[in-house]
Amino acid sequence: MKRRAATTAKHRPAARKRPARAAKQVLLGGAAKQVPLRGDISAAEWQARVELAAAYRLTAMMGWTDMLGTHISCRVPGTRDQFLINPYGLLFEEMTASDLIKCDIEGRKLSDSPYEVNSAGFTIHSAVHMGNHDAEAVMHCHTQYGVAVASQKQGLLPLTQMALTAMSQVRYHDFEGVAEDHNERERLVRDLGDGSMLILRNHGTLTVGSSVGEMFARMFRLERACKFQITAMSGGAELNRIPEEVINHTVEQGGMIYGKGGRGAGGKLMWEALKRKLDKESPGYAS
Repeated sequence: MKRRAATTAKHRPAARKRPARAAKQVLLGGAAKQVPLRGDISAAEWQARVELAAAYRLTAMMGWTDMLGTHISCRVPGTRDQFLINPYGLLFEEMTASDLIKCDIEGRKLSDSPYEVNSAGFTIHSAVHMGNHDAEAVMHCHTQYGVAVASQKQGLLPLTQMALTAMSQVRYHDFEGVAEDHNERERLVRDLGDGSMLILRNHGTLTVGSSVGEMFARMFRLERACKFQITAMSGGAELNRIPEEVINHTVEQGGMIYGKGGRGAGGKLMWEALKRKLDKESPGYAS
């Protein structure tokens, strides 16, 4: 039996080189990331950017993202016709304060970015910012449970405390196709009216707030209400219907608790706690 000759260095196959780790601009679609200096913007705008970037990271952490398909925006402090929104191409989990794009109400970029603004996102968010001067922050989601409830004829049902305490602020907007028609702005504003939570039928959910924290807290409550409804209805057991007088009482309570001046208004405690969580688990958003 012949011994197999030892492989010499000359005949040994060359080792495969591990590809170098891609630079961040490659991960971001090949475009060099342009980071504005903090000195170029006001302290108030920078803080707004940090708050909004935190909302994007937390949305990813909650599992509410639809890849690149939804948006969160806030008004630039001290302006009525400028707002910050995500660059179309970045995942929510990688968002930073300096990534956010500043736009005017017509969608024209006012800050440097290699990315554009998604046209459908601009239509929805500009409509709300234009039509409601109290809407400092706007959040739109396509979550599993939110879209499921938005696709049900009766919408959000009075099945749980979470739903009942939100219902005084819930409004509805009928589906008109992908939101790229600027003529839809007027109807979006009309349907939201004096509410702070909008169920976009067959589409998703939207919340507004006087701050990013309030907007996020409202989306949390709406999303939980939708999740409880779909979970209860899919269980197969008979649902426990709440008496009409209790429904009315709890809806009124919700308006008092979460309305202006209510103890739950603003979502401040929850928002600060969530940012502490974010600092531990996903730092870097404030850069």
